[in-house]
Amino acid sequence: MLDSPAEVSQTNAGQPTAADIDALLSRWSQGDDSAQEQLWPIVFQQLRRLARRQLANERADHSLESAALVNEAYIRLNDLSNPKWNTSAQFFAMCGKVMRHILVDHARARKCQKRPTIGSKIPLEEIALVSPEKGEQLLALDEALSQLAEIHPRKSDVVEMRFFGGLSVEETAEVLQVAKLTVIRDWNFARAWLETVLTGTPIYDE
Repeated sequence: MLDSPAEVSQTNAGQPTAADIDALLSRWSQGDDSAQEQLWPIVFQQLRRLARRQLANERADHSLESAALVNEAYIRLNDLSNPKWNTSAQFFAMCGKVMRHILVDHARARKCQKRPTIGSKIPLEEIALVSPEKGEQLLALDEALSQLAEIHPRKSDVVEMRFFGGLSVEETAEVLQVAKLTVIRDWNFARAWLETVLTGTPIYDE
């Protein structure tokens, strides 16, 4: 299992660079298990921050903690067959995707099947991702993202990377190999589209 935060801080004493992480990811992609073992202590804290971001609006007694979310993501990523990591941004984008799926699975397990009332606006930033009160909103967002992916796959990827993966505009552009302006446009369109779906108002597609 992953190292504790104290162990990670000792591991990070040398301040590995993005290039160091990219090199370890490349070795992992080539089947070097030792690279994977070296990578996780280095990225643990960053993944912990990503998990905290996804749980930021959660109530104090929510049933998932950031460390548990990271550990579950660790297990699922280890189960991937022949992962291909070209950059750290690509890796963290996948981590965000995996965390999204974990949270959706968790919400479904809690039988949060009710959908938000039609006409009630749900800004993306206000969706707390695992509490019983907000679980149905996460499921609605997941369903809306799946619908968006069928129409505009790249725009759905942009939301997943930025909202769930915590990637910057620049990092998202790097992973998708598009211009930063394209990411900004996709992000603005997708946010408006998703809020339209979640509020039940008519959709005007581009």
